[in-house]
Amino acid sequence: MRDIYYNQDCIRGAREHLPDKSVDLIITDPPFAINGNSLHKHYHRREDNVFEGYVEINQEEYRDFSDKWLYEAHRVLKDTGSMYVVSGWSNLLDILLALEKNKFELINHIIWKYNFGVSTRHKFVTSHYHILYCKKAGTKKVKFNTFCRYGATERNDDNSSRLYKDLEDVWVINRDFKKGRLKNKNTLPAELLKKMILYSSDEGDLICDFFLGNFSTAKIAKSLNRYSTGFEINKDVYDYQIKQMHNIKRGYLLKEIYSNEGNPHINQRKRWTEEESIKVIERYNSIKSSGLTDKKTYQILSMEFGRGYFSMMNIIKKHRKS
Repeated sequence: MRDIYYNQDCIRGAREHLPDKSVDLIITDPPFAINGNSLHKHYHRREDNVFEGYVEINQEEYRDFSDKWLYEAHRVLKDTGSMYVVSGWSNLLDILLALEKNKFELINHIIWKYNFGVSTRHKFVTSHYHILYCKKAGTKKVKFNTFCRYGATERNDDNSSRLYKDLEDVWVINRDFKKGRLKNKNTLPAELLKKMILYSSDEGDLICDFFLGNFSTAKIAKSLNRYSTGFEINKDVYDYQIKQMHNIKRGYLLKEIYSNEGNPHINQRKRWTEEESIKVIERYNSIKSSGLTDKKTYQILSMEFGRGYFSMMNIIKKHRKS
């Protein structure tokens, strides 16, 4: 199931191929039911390098369609997993009702602001999408890697917190331009996918995209040393993108992520392991036995383990409670 993709409808495909609670993260951009084959006219863009055969859903069928694929999404998602659904505003209500019906709970309603919108003269320009960040209703905690992109002490040029800015629920991320390259009708930008994948999954996790399209989710997942699966109904797109997947080097983006721009807390963005926690506790006991204060001990641990001061303090407190 890892790095296996299916040329079929996602509802039937999920039933046939994906076991219950087998997926760590779902990221997907379903059809919008707004006559997607003519979108380029509104954006004034050429379609010379866009695959034909974009599969759209009829407006009157959209709510039932959303209900069915989200039923499968709930079934295959782990209790510790989460889901990001990208949606326009036209049929957002159908998605929201289907999420509620299938026992999903919103964690955040994210606004993705991009760099150009639909041309219009008689109303305001639409230049954003909605991203519904969800979990299974009733689950207490899902995976979220707070320091995966920025450490707690990293600052912007105006001295504001880079981490706080990154955690806000309005994301300003430009679309990718792929001039001269074959692509699907709608493609999510790499930076958007990197952000979702890093915050909500770990290396080795399985990510599912119910509507693979340009295979962007799968490509970024592999680049970050995750695995992926999913469905694409357009055979021409599927055949082309399967070949493209072989050109992606697994994990190559991680070097860029973990370089940490000179931050001395080089491990702050990485997930704690049980082995590392044990070493920290052993080292803490050793330093404390020499008579140093807790404050000095945490400072030493922070330098030795490449983690923040408060991270050291929290891991010791957690050990004491247990």
